[in-house]
Amino acid sequence: MAEYAIIGFGCAGYYGAKTIRENDPDGKITVFSEHEYSPYNPMLTTYYVANKIPFEGMFPFGDMYKIKEELGLNVISGKKVARVDADSKTVVTENGEEFVFDKILISTGASAFAPAFEGLAPEKAFYMRTIGDAIKLKEALESHSYKSALVVGASMVGIKVVELLNARGIKTTFADMANRIFPLAAYESVSREIERRISEKGVKLALGSALSSVEETADGFKCNMSDGSIVEADLIVLCIGTRTNVSIVDADKVKINKGILVDENMATSADGIYAAGDVSEGAELQSKDSMIIGLWANAAHQGITAGANMAGGTASFDGNFMHNITHFMDMDFIGFGDNKLPGTVYTSGDITKGLYVEAVIGEEGLVGVNILDNYRISGTVKNYLYRIMETKDTTLSPIQKGILIKEGLKPSFIEKMEGKFNGK
Repeated sequence: MAEYAIIGFGCAGYYGAKTIRENDPDGKITVFSEHEYSPYNPMLTTYYVANKIPFEGMFPFGDMYKIKEELGLNVISGKKVARVDADSKTVVTENGEEFVFDKILISTGASAFAPAFEGLAPEKAFYMRTIGDAIKLKEALESHSYKSALVVGASMVGIKVVELLNARGIKTTFADMANRIFPLAAYESVSREIERRISEKGVKLALGSALSSVEETADGFKCNMSDGSIVEADLIVLCIGTRTNVSIVDADKVKINKGILVDENMATSADGIYAAGDVSEGAELQSKDSMIIGLWANAAHQGITAGANMAGGTASFDGNFMHNITHFMDMDFIGFGDNKLPGTVYTSGDITKGLYVEAVIGEEGLVGVNILDNYRISGTVKNYLYRIMETKDTTLSPIQKGILIKEGLKPSFIEKMEGKFNGK
């Protein structure tokens, strides 16, 4: 009977376990989890803090007892894994216990990261990544009457935190070192429009300005910014970034860049060791480079692929590309592709209201697109861009064209999206 280990039980770990069980009904699957919760979606934590979903709503696969019974798992929670010996496939916990396996899946994800700021004790700041972070912030908001807040990090998580604070009537400043919002996902015109809209809702922007130091006052904090400005706040939330949880593996035996490097089978450089989810670097289809793509769907695909191959099946995942789909402050923002790639820019609609699309057409067709205020076309556009990367086919199908026209895009703009390769 084969023995499998899954270290870290988020989206990738869950799908890895599920797929192993589908391919090997009799194998023993041991899950190592630092907490007792079932797998949760980190992007749902802000919805919980905002009272938009109940606590149970963060757990898409149900409670841990149900998962454990359905998949026949041996779950070891509360024992942190200290290291993995890739040669012997041994998992060593912090208290010195050792467990030997035939195959190991590392799906430890990533953790919120923020540099130390002079004058700010780590326990005085809030973060938004884990269940614990969400509980801490929610309890603080319900037990204190905050009047002002500083949110550092103009990310997709950061904007959701700003949204929930603003909805509570807390005067919020949104800061980032970048000089515009969503610099890795949005084109500048779209960034500026989003900035205009959220400013109209009472959010103060401090873009191009980093947090330098903090002075604690009787009323809260005096936040000194890198541009010389000062932000007064009685609540600080840091949404600056994440770092992969790779410390349990030896970089001399398992190749690591920013994350654990994997091939299309989710296999690492060490025999019998696999990785999936936010801890791993897989193929990015547009650049052809390895990259961490911290998306729920990506983690699911990687977990499924790893689980199948670990259990003797055959599966591959050729990669993904950067994309963001989010809703905040009464608007939709969707960004597909690398927004740094050059090309001819075409737009459709009024950027200030209704459906607006900004598309960039490169030498091989569509390379990137931003969409405001219509999430319904996101699936069609995403699948179209994926097909261009895979096959170089730039022709939209009649069904895809029908969906886009129904949602308000003109046939003339759709023809421009198809680029010069269509109907030369």
